[in-house]
Parts: sequence; structure tokens; C-alpha cells
Amino acid sequence: MKTYLTIMFNSEGSSPSEVKDQLLNMGFKATKGNYDFVYEWDGESTSVEELVWFADKVHVALKKNKIYFTIETI
Repeated sequence: MKTYLTIMFNSEGSSPSEVKDQLLNMGFKATKGNYDFVYEWDGESTSVEELVWFADKVHVALKKNKIYFTIETI
């Protein structure tokens, strides 16, 4: 499974390079195309509870950066 993250920056928030560093420290990889970052899960199946926990973790990490983000797991 993969979790894709799309970021929308705010000029009053953190710089893109600061946000990138935070996400890379969480295990995301920068990507090109429709998404900005991707997180690759170990194994084939991840529970909904794990996905929600991870989304909460991303939310806490990015909360003070004044950005919007979307998450999609496939």
C-alpha cells in the first residue's frame, strides 16, 4: 500500500523546504506528478485504524506550518 500526500502552501506559513524536511523525517519520499509525497507501507494490508493513526501523525507534524494537505491511500 502507498499513502499519497498533496500539499497546499500558505505564504504566511513554513517554507516548502521546511515542510519537505519534516515529511522526509516521517518516512515520506518526494515525488513528481499528481502528488507531492508518497509513503510506502510494509506489507500488503494496513488496517483502517493504522491509516487514521498515521493521518493524525501527519496532522500533528504539519499543524503549525499553516498548510493544507490531502491524503490518499491506495
